[in-house]
Amino acid sequence: MVLCRGRAGPQTLLPLIRDIAQVAPFRFMTTRRGGRMAAAMTSAGACGWISDHRGYRYESTDPETGKPWPAMPDAFRALARDTAAEAGFPDFDPDTCLLNRYAPGAGMGLHRDGDERDFAAPIVSVSLGLPAVFLVGGLEKAERARPVPLQSGDVLVFGGPARLLFHGVRPVKPGADPVFGPFRYNLTFRRAR
Repeated sequence: MVLCRGRAGPQTLLPLIRDIAQVAPFRFMTTRRGGRMAAAMTSAGACGWISDHRGYRYESTDPETGKPWPAMPDAFRALARDTAAEAGFPDFDPDTCLLNRYAPGAGMGLHRDGDERDFAAPIVSVSLGLPAVFLVGGLEKAERARPVPLQSGDVLVFGGPARLLFHGVRPVKPGADPVFGPFRYNLTFRRAR
């Protein structure tokens, strides 16, 4: 797991996030058990991550619009590839980006990203907007999680033995980011297919 502080330029990414949300708006997905997720989500790329009563999966079309997900912006892909290469994963080429928008009070419980077909590819996670505390656990959910404070522009790459670690986000504290206002955004780049 490699943390690259201040690697992403928030002001260059905001217009791209807005463009994606114009085509595939942020929405609150539901879990398999019918609960509402705390963060609003959307996707870009060849496929998007879906959660509903049927479970978690990737699909090539947005179920709300019936259209393909918006294309992944070149700047997104370049950021993910370059940062992954710096962290020791030179062949990473993401095919999807999951965008999460956290309002104050929203967090994410410990989980691991296990819906992708190939765990050899890392996950590149970009933090934007309000600060957050990322929690890094072990390979078992019961293992104690360590806090990692994240600021806007930080990029976390986890792959290899760290790829399947349980992780989460503590509830975001209220505030006002100069670029993203009252929200935290998280972009997670993955190789899903």
